[in-house]
Amino acid sequence: MQNTIDTIYDRRSIRKFTDKEVNPDLVDEVLRAGLFAPSGYNRQPWDFVVFNENDIIKEIKEMHPYSSSLATAPVCIMVCGDTQKELAEGFYQVDCSAAIENMLLAAKALGLDTCWMGIYPWEEVMAAFSKRFNLPENNKPFALIALGYGDEKKERPKRYDTTKIHYNKW
Repeated sequence: MQNTIDTIYDRRSIRKFTDKEVNPDLVDEVLRAGLFAPSGYNRQPWDFVVFNENDIIKEIKEMHPYSSSLATAPVCIMVCGDTQKELAEGFYQVDCSAAIENMLLAAKALGLDTCWMGIYPWEEVMAAFSKRFNLPENNKPFALIALGYGDEKKERPKRYDTTKIHYNKW
């Protein structure tokens, strides 16, 4: 396992995966990390739908305009936000983002790779996912995570930019 800082620095969006299956225990560990994310008033306004059947993943790829990574991903996780559990309007997006980041980092620490693909705020894409997967009215499709073993390697980027850091004033 990588240490936390290296995991943060080395996590990259991977869009090509090997055909190696992902052990369900690893998927469960990634989901568990999402469930441990912080949320406003600990309301935990998220639900996760795991797709591990190739036919469904290919269908999802056709539904989402920026999902090339699903062409080879063995697992796809849809993160949904429950509007009845959010602290205030707009909070489920923040809370679900925290859960997603936990899952991306956990996956990397476990030797897996990911790609985060937003569904929100595209109303037509959200409606298509809601209808296809029969989501309850209060559960909104927020994002997809492609999950698997990467078939590409990306170097750690140089992102430390002191011009973006301000102390005590702008």
